[in-house]
Parts: sequence; structure tokens; C-alpha cells
Amino acid sequence: MKGWTMIASVGAAGIAVLGVAMANTNPEQAKYEEYAVQRLTAYLKTDVCQKTPNFLQNLIQFNCNKLVDSANPQIRDIIAATTARQNYVIFSVYRTEIKIDNLLPNYKFESVGAFDNFYTYKAEQQ
Repeated sequence: MKGWTMIASVGAAGIAVLGVAMANTNPEQAKYEEYAVQRLTAYLKTDVCQKTPNFLQNLIQFNCNKLVDSANPQIRDIIAATTARQNYVIFSVYRTEIKIDNLLPNYKFESVGAFDNFYTYKAEQQ
């Protein structure tokens, strides 16, 4: 019996230490917004900008990548305004639903923040 008690005590202490570590590394919403801006900017540059026809860019002297870079502060404001955070102390769930205009598609993202990192497990265009 003594062996089981000692194993249980060590296991409980390990779980407590892990819980404290997770609570201390649960990232705040400002850090999520920074992460989301980087991810959305990268998506816009690699997916949306690449689909813009070159002749159209040349016709109106439009540079999609520069436009995305210049819109960075507005993108952060949109993400901040459309994100809901559920804080579970040891991790947080972030739900962002971007709906800018009826003419543009809506996007929905769900991410979990833990250990000072974010993991996006759902990203869909609606």
C-alpha cells in the first residue's frame, strides 16, 4: 500500500505542477490578436493576392501585398472586435468570426491558446 500512496502523491504533485505551468503560460487576448493578424495577413498574401489577375493589378497599378501590409492596423481592429475568448485558466479558446461586408465572404476561426502558443483547429470560409 505504501508504494501506491507514494506513486499517487508523486502523480498528484506532477499534475499540480503541470496545471500551474499551464496557467502561467495561458496567452492573453492581445497575444492572440497578434497571432491572428500574422495568420490572416499570410493567408491574404498567399491565397487571395495570388488569385488576383496580373493584368488587373497592372491596369489599376494595384499591389495586393502592399495593400494588405498597409491594412495591418485595420485587420487587428477587426480581429479584436470579432473575437470572443473563453478563458479556462489553464488554456483559452478563441473564436473569431470576420464579417466585413455582404459582398465579401465571411471567415470563422477557432483556436486554442496554451503553453504560450496557439493552435488553430478550425478555419472556414462561410
